[in-house]
Amino acid sequence: MSEPAPATNDSPVTPFLHVVLYQPDIPQNTGNVGRTCLAVGAKLWLIRPLGFRLDERHLRRAGMDYWPQVEWEVVEDWAALLERLGDRPMWFFSKSGRRDAWQATFQAGDVLVFGSETRGLPAALLESRTAHTLRLPMRPAVRSLNLASTATAVVYEAVRQIGGLPGTD
Repeated sequence: MSEPAPATNDSPVTPFLHVVLYQPDIPQNTGNVGRTCLAVGAKLWLIRPLGFRLDERHLRRAGMDYWPQVEWEVVEDWAALLERLGDRPMWFFSKSGRRDAWQATFQAGDVLVFGSETRGLPAALLESRTAHTLRLPMRPAVRSLNLASTATAVVYEAVRQIGGLPGTD
């Protein structure tokens, strides 16, 4: 079975935000992040390799019955993502970030980049971006937060800072 075609948005409206999952491992997390993207009008970007297949059976298994409505795209690598997104402001999320997510100033159209569940973001990617590497604070007893939970918290912090979602009450 072949992969489903990515959802496309023929509207001239730019996505409210761009959410990038760098080599995600767990389809359920990707499904939950996709649901969050749909809720706020963000585009979901997936960077290969993925730890799962995007065929219908795997999507249903991950509970993503809304997947056809999510605007998403898969790219082969980091360079391909940069080519597609141009020079949009990017924020990177890692437990090694020096600033908390709410200390950043998010704007509509920003790119929020999250690493895989097992490896996070590559150190080489973060080294030159320390000023744009953020964290969600947590007590030392916790090794990490769930990818979908982290992405949702950050996306809604961006929505709060931007002043809410266009077209909602």
